[in-house]
Amino acid sequence: MQQNIVRTREVTKCYRMGKVEVHALRGVDLEIRAGEYISIMGPSGSGKTTLFNMVGGLDKPTTGKVYIEEVDVAQLDAYELAWLRCRKIGYIFQTFNIIPVMTALENVTLPMVFAGLTTDEARDKGVELLGRVGLGDRLSHKPFELSGGQQQRVAIARAMANDPSLILADEPTGNLDIKTGTEIIELLKQLNKENHVTIISATHDHKMLSASDRIVWIRDGKVDKIEERRDLKIEVGTIEGED
Repeated sequence: MQQNIVRTREVTKCYRMGKVEVHALRGVDLEIRAGEYISIMGPSGSGKTTLFNMVGGLDKPTTGKVYIEEVDVAQLDAYELAWLRCRKIGYIFQTFNIIPVMTALENVTLPMVFAGLTTDEARDKGVELLGRVGLGDRLSHKPFELSGGQQQRVAIARAMANDPSLILADEPTGNLDIKTGTEIIELLKQLNKENHVTIISATHDHKMLSASDRIVWIRDGKVDKIEERRDLKIEVGTIEGED
């Protein structure tokens, strides 16, 4: 039986905006197994990005528990949390978040330097990773010299830099055209299978469904339902679970 890599227990998140309380999450229980490809889907404002941030250690729940590899994230101090983010989790964002003054190779090797690799070790691994994502001939290019799809490939290579057990992808195809978005999804699925890395994607993109093992539908801050890909009913023009 596969081990859980992520587990949440009765997770809530409440934000205060002036005198108004906004309940973004309302008691989320979720288990994600190592090696799975999970898509978190739901309408805007449903809480999926908030849940994504909880799982990634980017925010802490108001109440409840988030475990990564059975470690309670809320109990970690700043140093331990930084170590977890650097060594165990890779992040991919809609806006790419690569450093504009650095080359593709420098962007990819930066997390490795933080993790303690030597300059030569980081360079060799960075070259290999950029080759894997199809950018072996773009090592010295800076972001403004790359297309959106190429920048996202740099971000994916950077996410893989320290051999994470978990990759979190927040709307990874949101700023890409359909063809490029499809290529990015296929690349993520390939990394999922070849590296046995768990991928959790918060997304509006229905193309993600075909790559996912399970789809977690979030609505009004709660898990509405969880579907296995093989059981998902997709009709022309409609996606079950979405309005």
